[in-house]
Amino acid sequence: MAGGATPPASIPGLTEAIAFANRAADADPRLDRAVIVEAARFAAEAHAQQARKNGEPYIIHPVAVAGILANYKLDTATIATALLHDVVEDTEHTLADIQRRFGAEVAKLVDGVTKLSRIEVQSERTKQAENLRKLLVAVSEDIRVLLVKLADRLHNMQTLHHVPKPEKRAQTARETLDIYAPLAERIGLERFKSELENLSFRELNQEAWQGIQSRLTFLRGQSADLIGEIEKDIAEVLARHGIKAIEVLGRQKSPYSIWRKMKAKDVTFEALSDVMAFRVIVEEKSQCYVALGALHDAYRVIPGRFKDYISTPKANGYQSLHTGVTVPAKRHAKIEVQIRTKAMHEVAEYGIAAHWVYKQGNDDGTQPRRYPWMKALVEIIENAADPQDVLENTKLELHTDVVFVFTPKGELFELPRGATPIDFAYRVHSQVGDTCVGAKVNGKVMPLRQPLSNGDQIEVITARGGKPNPDWLNFVVTGRARARIRRFAQAAEREKFGEEGRSAIAKAFRQDGLDFNEKLLEPALKPLKQATLDDLYVAVGSGSLGPREVLFAAVPELRGPTRSPDSLMLARPRGRLGAGPLLTGRERGEIEGVDSTGIAGLPPGTPINFAGCCCPVPGEPIVGVINTGRAITIHRRECHSLDAFAATPERFFEVKWATGSAEPRTAKLHVSAVNEPQVLAGITTTLASQKGAMNALRIARRPDEIDITLEAEVRDIRHLQDIMASLRACQGVFRVDRVKG
Repeated sequence: MAGGATPPASIPGLTEAIAFANRAADADPRLDRAVIVEAARFAAEAHAQQARKNGEPYIIHPVAVAGILANYKLDTATIATALLHDVVEDTEHTLADIQRRFGAEVAKLVDGVTKLSRIEVQSERTKQAENLRKLLVAVSEDIRVLLVKLADRLHNMQTLHHVPKPEKRAQTARETLDIYAPLAERIGLERFKSELENLSFRELNQEAWQGIQSRLTFLRGQSADLIGEIEKDIAEVLARHGIKAIEVLGRQKSPYSIWRKMKAKDVTFEALSDVMAFRVIVEEKSQCYVALGALHDAYRVIPGRFKDYISTPKANGYQSLHTGVTVPAKRHAKIEVQIRTKAMHEVAEYGIAAHWVYKQGNDDGTQPRRYPWMKALVEIIENAADPQDVLENTKLELHTDVVFVFTPKGELFELPRGATPIDFAYRVHSQVGDTCVGAKVNGKVMPLRQPLSNGDQIEVITARGGKPNPDWLNFVVTGRARARIRRFAQAAEREKFGEEGRSAIAKAFRQDGLDFNEKLLEPALKPLKQATLDDLYVAVGSGSLGPREVLFAAVPELRGPTRSPDSLMLARPRGRLGAGPLLTGRERGEIEGVDSTGIAGLPPGTPINFAGCCCPVPGEPIVGVINTGRAITIHRRECHSLDAFAATPERFFEVKWATGSAEPRTAKLHVSAVNEPQVLAGITTTLASQKGAMNALRIARRPDEIDITLEAEVRDIRHLQDIMASLRACQGVFRVDRVKG
């Protein structure tokens, strides 16, 4: 017993834990009551000396996690794991103790969850990307590990307000929104996903959450009976067509779902057409389509809103018909309707827990099912050279809307919307993607950057010896394709830089009358902080080191006061957009000036300016342009001013923001709103709540509305997007745009 021989009667939470175990066993006869009760007792005893941040006995947390999973009718091993998931991590008990008391299956699951918990503990001092890599590898072994982890995260988010440090709360909420909510969606746990998103949104953007919540409350008060009236109207329409619906249920969409649509569609709350959603559940699959026809016959269809996930289910097994209609008799309400059978509804509500698919595989149930999306994530891990690539590409893979396409043989593939033939080729096989040289879409040769549409038939054209083109990174959208292409591009770039660096060093030796010998370079590795000669060559070829700097480190006696090392000159520019001539050594020496902190792709000392026409901010695509005075001006890639340089492509430089080092930048916004006194106060308050400093404000007034041009200081593109979305949520604001060059 942890913490000494505490009498059973005084063990905090023991009575409640055992009561939960008995309730769970009563509710689901398939559970092994003895195992669940023993797990509850063991966990309560182990955590007897511990308390949560709010002062409650610690056992309250494992019981809550187990209760969440019990609602999904999961098996005995999973419920027991939920009760025991913190025992090995937080008490003196070992994994061997768990195996001895509860068997190998529970011990293995507890071990998997424990490893994930240890990863999270490290998140304050290690890269989130590396932690994500470990998480995905652990989850790929048994999907039940993820189920317990998601329930654990959900309860932690429900009690997040007890965490005293705001930065810790924000970090947890951001990680939940980026990683755990999409993972919940991928295994079909819609309720998990929705609650995780809303709890995270409330913590990260309280101002916007409160604004949307207030408007939803106002709408409910203004039209208290509207949802009930529409439910009744839909049921009557179905009855007239001979369909007896099992259930017709309406609801308002969640604040985060509304917020996300406001950002995606670049509209205000009032402009959204589907704040209400209705679910129709029928007996048979065929009735879904009859019900769809009945609704389309009775109501005006909203174009572009129909989706058939019955014939082409989502990767997590979700099936339903989605459509958007206007109900004219009910104040012209625009609504979303989802039509599905009871079996489809079970999958939609409970995901993989609805049909116990985690044990599909071998007859003995020991081999967990491998999901296509999980295979894609594991492949990203294998291909990524940099942990940061894992984080970036995995988020791309998790946050997707989908299209369904076919091979010439009729095999179905699911891809994110915006995917291209290259993405399809890599989804078929990494070797097919590497050697792709063209593609036929519906029998016609199409550009490789052409976005695919639902129902397209794709034939990939390959060639022996074909190689990935780094330019593909400009248009592919799947994390798997990006990871594979980037890996090849990095290897090719390293090889190129290595050759150029070796040649530059050899030339520097010859200029000083020395025969180049690699053995002379070995003493220079340590002072230049290079692990190998290959690393040294790459550093010189990429411009990080000058060749004469290497020469002086290898032969110190050559260093003299009159020499000007190449480290003070501008190295050869890399990856330029144009194909013009390179700068000469004299020109490189003339380029001196301000520090280029925040921009990668230019050597230290390069003078830079940020274009006032488009006001680029960290995180968005940028390009550098050489000015007459040899300074570099940084523009957004979509800046219209770049058209003026189309005739001189040699002036373009490929640059990007340096990771984590860019300072805040100024962005210009145009806001249109009603001309009322409180509107301006609301805008400035919202900007302050988003921690966006206002640098300038100009107002043009008209009788009924005002046009505001404001300059706000932002950290990065995500910060800017959050500010714009928050402004759109302000009362009286009907348009927010970014001023473009």
